[in-house]
Amino acid sequence: MSGLKAAERDEEVSVSVSQLPPGRPVAHSVDELLTGVTAREPMKGAESLSTATFERVVIGGDRFVVKYLHCDEDWIMRATGDLTCRPALMWTSGLFDALPRCIDHTTVAVATGLGRHGWGCALLLSDVGEHLIPDGDTVIGEGDHELLIANMARMHAHFWGFRDPAALAPVGNRYFIFNRWLGPIEADLASGAVVPTLVDRGYTNMADISPRLHSLLTDLFAEPTPFLRAIEATPDTLVHSDWKLGNLGNHPDGRTIVLDWAFPGQGAACTDLAWYLGVNCRRIPASKEDTIASYRRALEAAGVATEGWWDAQLALALLGNALQQAWSKCLDGRDDEFTWWEERALDAERYLA
Repeated sequence: MSGLKAAERDEEVSVSVSQLPPGRPVAHSVDELLTGVTAREPMKGAESLSTATFERVVIGGDRFVVKYLHCDEDWIMRATGDLTCRPALMWTSGLFDALPRCIDHTTVAVATGLGRHGWGCALLLSDVGEHLIPDGDTVIGEGDHELLIANMARMHAHFWGFRDPAALAPVGNRYFIFNRWLGPIEADLASGAVVPTLVDRGYTNMADISPRLHSLLTDLFAEPTPFLRAIEATPDTLVHSDWKLGNLGNHPDGRTIVLDWAFPGQGAACTDLAWYLGVNCRRIPASKEDTIASYRRALEAAGVATEGWWDAQLALALLGNALQQAWSKCLDGRDDEFTWWEERALDAERYLA
């Protein structure tokens, strides 16, 4: 079921854990991380839904962004069970260096051991703002869309058959973030995070709009084993898990910028595709069906055979994305977007063990 055509591999496609580059060293304080800094100011990206803090700094005449992470301050880390700062694990494990050349993770240096119990970290990132997809609601260009999908597929092909060596985000931690307890927990913590306050409202609306979908998702939150068993029986790769436009950009040379590695891990390739379709639904210039077909073609062009596993994984990944995002698609009632996801999620029920 691996799906990789060995005869079609090249040096840009496929990497095994045994081939990972050695992990990178870390700084042990912010002062060490920012040695030589000549300017610094706070910043917040408009598309950032986390409660992490950011700075813009200048070192040696070059511009960088510093992202500070700690589970005490970031609801996404709490919701995904991250006590170790997964971007730091990507750095120290060698996984950032193992990414294919078509992906720019922008990480330049990392400091660990920050905050309570030393659980936090700071990431020094290249300032690539001029090449990021602009914030807003406008539909992106076809060229940007096509390159994002093609490079997503190339990254997945590069890591086909991936087995997580670094204890990144488990599958269950990624798919069951937006549960009915998220809002009350964050309210008790007075975190000020906006997204958790909306989840309960979405599920309340869903119970009226689509009782069958509400029942299916509620049952899977209560007993996730059938879903997890089914999707874990399909081929794995390294997934980023948050392929939203606010994290993405394209360099003029064709490389894709991928920021915010908050919950990457071993998982089904279609996970990233489904998230992209769901979170960017108002801004992509092609239909969901055409985007799915483009991704599959790009995956096959990168050397991955899709016969035998594609239909099941795609269906389950779309159901998985309904677990993550369907609540957000019925905040204002039923529309065509909600109906599309409802139909796919209910269709995938046939694949559950």
